[in-house]
Amino acid sequence: MGRAVLLLGLVLCVPAAGQASEERPVSLVAVGDFGVGGETQRRFGAAVRAFEARNPADLLVALGDNDDTEDPSAFQANWEASFGWTRAAAVDVSGVLGNHDVRVEGGRYQFDQPQMPRRYFRRLVGPIELYLLDSNNVDAAQTTWLRRTLARSRARWRIAVSHHPAFSCGKYSSHRTIVREWVPLFERYSVRLVLAAHDHNYQRFAPRRGVRYVLHGGGNPRLYALRRCPAGYPRRLRAAFEGGFLYLVVRGGRLDGYAVTPAGRKTDHFVIRG
Repeated sequence: MGRAVLLLGLVLCVPAAGQASEERPVSLVAVGDFGVGGETQRRFGAAVRAFEARNPADLLVALGDNDDTEDPSAFQANWEASFGWTRAAAVDVSGVLGNHDVRVEGGRYQFDQPQMPRRYFRRLVGPIELYLLDSNNVDAAQTTWLRRTLARSRARWRIAVSHHPAFSCGKYSSHRTIVREWVPLFERYSVRLVLAAHDHNYQRFAPRRGVRYVLHGGGNPRLYALRRCPAGYPRRLRAAFEGGFLYLVVRGGRLDGYAVTPAGRKTDHFVIRG
């Protein structure tokens, strides 16, 4: 695959010479709430590595709560032990901050490992444009940036990423500020998919005004129970009390998404056509 270039807060995955970005599938692995440290986190990283060896990915996306230790040196060691393999596998990395991540230095100590140029930014991977957001602080500056960035976008596939979900029916419920400030922008500017974590389970919702919401916080082995969704939510199509991660594959005008257990078993499959 190509090399990564950082320019003015935009991270580009640049195809190698003679390689067109849409000539082959583009795939992502998204992992959330995994930052528990120690052997548990290493086993999870090894499970993702084993899956990626059979199902190649261009990008590993950290969905937040990448570190529960609140110790920057421990985070770096845990990340290296869990996901240091991405370099040799030529898998780029990126990510967002969770609520646990911002307790020390506002999370800035994590910027290097998941290649975060700032607390919110966009990233291009072939035909996919990712908007990596800081849901810990849904402030006016970030919302203005998101609106302007979406308005300028010409990407075929627009995917937003935040740690806190707009909609969830588990230990946590709807993030009201995201629903008020960002959901209208997702709908207005044709974001196709919104990824999140925070709830330690898997949930997938029906499209709401063209936008699909999927969350997976299964990197943490301490799973959270699911509950009935309240009125006004998009219909929940699939929910699972299980650990794991997400795998997304874009081929031209089709996106295939999968929920994957640590054992590598695909337990859910959804399709978005663009």
